[in-house]
Formats: sequence, C-alpha cells, structure tokens
Amino acid sequence: MQKKEDDPKFKKIVDAADGLSLGISIVVAVLIGVALGLGLQKLTGAVWTLWIGVLIGLAAAVLNVYKAYAKQKKSLDELANDPRYRNYRYSGTEDEDEDDKY
Repeated sequence: MQKKEDDPKFKKIVDAADGLSLGISIVVAVLIGVALGLGLQKLTGAVWTLWIGVLIGLAAAVLNVYKAYAKQKKSLDELANDPRYRNYRYSGTEDEDEDDKY
C-alpha cells in the first residue's frame, strides 16, 4: 500500500484538472464547431453553413461526454468485480432485509 508521503506532489491538482477537463472539452468542442461554421459561411457565402458547424461542435461535445461516461463505467465495473467489495454489490431490489446487505 502506498503511503501518503509517497504520493506525487501535484496529485491533487492533476485530479482536479481531470475533473474539469470534461467541461472544458465540451466548451472547446462547441467553440471549434462554431469557428468551423463561420469559416464555411465566409467561404461559401451561405448563412446556413454556420449551423452545420454548430451541429458538428455539439456532436463532438456529446461524443466527449459519452467517452467520459464509458471510461468511468469501465472503472466502476472493475471495482465492482474486486473481491474486497463483493459484499457491497448493489442488487437492485429494495425488499431485502437490512442484515442481508452486509
């Protein structure tokens, strides 16, 4: 087991940045899509091409959320299969006794 002093110096900062990265990636994806749409609008002269860029940005943002969800789900599934936590597995039924949970 790793001791507290063995943790990297900036571990808390890196963990906090990892949590913020999803929000930042959503904003950046939409902004890039808008910029792409504006570029297409200037290139073609058609006003509706801006909305193509917006839709591309929104699709990229949704894809980023899905990838983060899949990564988190995989991590939690691995934790659920860990023998140390087998007694705490959620069964999904609410009619079981309190003594049966632990």
